[in-house]
Amino acid sequence: MPYKLLFVCLGNICRSPAAENITNYLLQQQNLDGQITCDSAGTISYHSGSPPDRRMVEAAKARGMTFSGRARRFDPADFEKFDLILAMDRDNYADILALDRKGEYHHKVRMMCDFCRHHSLKEVPDPYYGGPEGFNRVIDLLLDACEGLLEEIASERLDPSTTPRSH
Repeated sequence: MPYKLLFVCLGNICRSPAAENITNYLLQQQNLDGQITCDSAGTISYHSGSPPDRRMVEAAKARGMTFSGRARRFDPADFEKFDLILAMDRDNYADILALDRKGEYHHKVRMMCDFCRHHSLKEVPDPYYGGPEGFNRVIDLLLDACEGLLEEIASERLDPSTTPRSH
């Protein structure tokens, strides 16, 4: 059964679909298709049904990546459907945990930047109101975090004695 990842940001049109698509790109490059599956969601429903932001799509295309998907809102049922839920910033993290009223799934929720190996930012900045450089910066950061995430998943799945660190 594949390991299931859910990436979450505010509106699900910039950061979380970028993380989803970058992870899928890396999985394809590493011939790991089907072993790990990805989805993304937002903590608000304002953009539900919308494709990824065209500026993010253009920044990815310039690097040879194709982004797809449609925005959706995070659903509390996602706690059971996914093995790991990755928040792009502290506000998203808090919003996700607030939906887990009993605290049953807190161990599944992590910050995306926890997996960075080269960048020191603690949150993925929202590029929505900025220029093209913000989208490129987010892609750089997410490439680093997604690579680190996949390395950690691979090491944990090979060694069942390890458990995910809680935040």
